[in-house]
Amino acid sequence: MIENSAPQGRPESVHVQRSRLEPRDYRASRQSYEHIEVRPCSAVIGADVGGVDLSRPLGALVLAELKRAFLEWKVLFFRDQNLTPRQHADFASLWGGLYVNPQLPNAGLDEVARLIHDAADPGNENMWHSDASHWEKPPLGSILRAVEVPDLGGDTMWADMAAAYDGLPPDIKDRLVGLTAVHEPPAHDALSAALRRSKAARARLKFAEHPVLREHPETGQGVLYVNPVFTSHICGLPRSESDELLEFLFRQVTYPEYQVRFRWRAGSIAFWDNRATLHYGVNDYFPRRRVLERTTVLGDRPQPLPAQE
Repeated sequence: MIENSAPQGRPESVHVQRSRLEPRDYRASRQSYEHIEVRPCSAVIGADVGGVDLSRPLGALVLAELKRAFLEWKVLFFRDQNLTPRQHADFASLWGGLYVNPQLPNAGLDEVARLIHDAADPGNENMWHSDASHWEKPPLGSILRAVEVPDLGGDTMWADMAAAYDGLPPDIKDRLVGLTAVHEPPAHDALSAALRRSKAARARLKFAEHPVLREHPETGQGVLYVNPVFTSHICGLPRSESDELLEFLFRQVTYPEYQVRFRWRAGSIAFWDNRATLHYGVNDYFPRRRVLERTTVLGDRPQPLPAQE
């Protein structure tokens, strides 16, 4: 049984996390920025970026500072960026190859998916998740742009899964070293449910086995790499033990100290590191309409966090 001696309403792990974040901070060295403006939105994750027009070509110095801010804060927010789909895709392509999702409508460009929710098609992203973690090589990140937003609601939240890892009790960290978990499409997904009905069709579903503790490929940071939507079980453990351990790990993302919340406006952009965050689309705007456009940057295979000496 996993013991959690945290007092009600004030988990002990958060106290541990708050006292240990700075000594275990793998983020950039907090140098000043000369070519962009970076305003942190919380002590841990998320920053507003100003002084840059993403519709124009970016100079090498600006791009270098954006990359540093991206690794430091894990999700970057830009306001008043009235991009065309082509400009959106051009900016996204600076970070890697782009994924084309044939199942989603696009914004006139294959690489730019259009996500529309309204009274006829309510939002369904209100679960903590990392995009497509069931792929062998999950995305590096996503760039989401607001086209039309409701007058109330529809925020998005992100959680720093490196901070969540740092806040784990030492005995749990030790227990997770070397463990892997299976990530699979959620059963409630309509396409997944249809494919599961036949063995032949099941082959089209993507399943992957990833380390529970992932090493960030650019920062070396330790990341807790599980999420309630795609992670089904931990390999090599009895199912009851796996379920209990995953429930404990999923609970880490619920602590506000690890989170940032973003209020959308038309022309706003959020760009997040899918390797080190989970996100949650707050579905409190029904039956209002919300239209977002998204590009997805291709990533690499997660590598296990080496055992700490």
